Amino acid sequence: MASPLRYWLATAALMAFGALAPLSAQTAKAPAKPKAPLTINVIDVAGDLQISQPALEKFQKEHPDLVSRFVFTKATAPELAGKLRAQQDAGRVDIDFVLTGNDALAAGMEQNIWLEILPKYADRFPALDKLYLPGAYAMQKMAQGQAFVLDWYPSGPLLEYDPQQLKAVPDTAESLLAWCKAHPNRFMYARPANSGPGRTFVMGLPYLLGDKDPQDPIHGWDKTWAYLKEMNTCIEYYPSGTTATMKELAEGSRDIIATTTGWDINPRYLGIVPEQFKVATLKGFHWVGDANYMAIPKGVAPEKLDVVLALMAYLLEPAQQAYMYDHGYMYPGPAIHGVTIDMAPKESQQTIAKFGRQEYAAMISDNPTEPPLDSKPLVAMFDKWDREIGNSKTKK
Repeated sequence: MASPLRYWLATAALMAFGALAPLSAQTAKAPAKPKAPLTINVIDVAGDLQISQPALEKFQKEHPDLVSRFVFTKATAPELAGKLRAQQDAGRVDIDFVLTGNDALAAGMEQNIWLEILPKYADRFPALDKLYLPGAYAMQKMAQGQAFVLDWYPSGPLLEYDPQQLKAVPDTAESLLAWCKAHPNRFMYARPANSGPGRTFVMGLPYLLGDKDPQDPIHGWDKTWAYLKEMNTCIEYYPSGTTATMKELAEGSRDIIATTTGWDINPRYLGIVPEQFKVATLKGFHWVGDANYMAIPKGVAPEKLDVVLALMAYLLEPAQQAYMYDHGYMYPGPAIHGVTIDMAPKESQQTIAKFGRQEYAAMISDNPTEPPLDSKPLVAMFDKWDREIGNSKTKK
């Protein structure tokens, strides 16, 4: 017999949601059993495997009749859409499941490479507006039925620095620009198209600067683009990934970098950044949410599609969502209601206890959270930034 998936949510969790349909209506559709267990090819362009791989491997362990093994590969966000489009044009798609940020998700939506999951397969999923936390649901709507939010966090923009080297930290957008000009090459953020902290810093500026439309980077960001161009004069170069900024901060070649809650906690846990480094905010900032998604390329074999849909369902259950606390990479991490730190693995609990910050709870509750740019504006922002800001200063 096919191995049925468990109920979508435990009874206690459903009671907490209150307005959800009865349990019988929340039962997941069991996947059709393949003739033999399948190899599922997973590509990660968001760094999400460090969070979600244990949950994926748990699925394989619990459903050996569906999955014989996962093959994990990694790539950069900018190269994914072209890679998938080439496979689809050749009629030979060998990627079954994609872990992506909103950067590659947006690029893929522009190129029409994603399978439309909803509403076609809605019977396999619960009421998402009741399942997801409000910030995660705002980002789920941006996926337009072509992906599911796997993990979510309010993100940033935050500034990170060494308190032993920098005693007075800029506390407004204007004072940060003035500090950058007075200390050339000492501030850094990475290319937004493949850096969560980089794009969060840029997307947070319209709120700080009072631009007319923070959701329209082409027609509503006059102040932001002027600010970024002026700041460009005191930035040496833009790395193509966030890790490089962390390493330069740690070695002392930069004094301030753009960061997020997860990029604050996780590199200190990993030892890339010293434990005593601090974070700061700019007055009047709004959190800009960020998430990682799970998506399916068009062209996946039918027998694999059924299993991958079952995998998506599984990863949205509370027991698996508790893995999303990880080691702070997407802090807090879980995207659905009712998942608390005491449900996470002990290693995650220890990391958050040691490297988390008590002030984050108040910072998250006391400041508004905004969704990031939608797919088309996001792609337009990346393109404009690459042409007008990064241009010759972006390094691989």
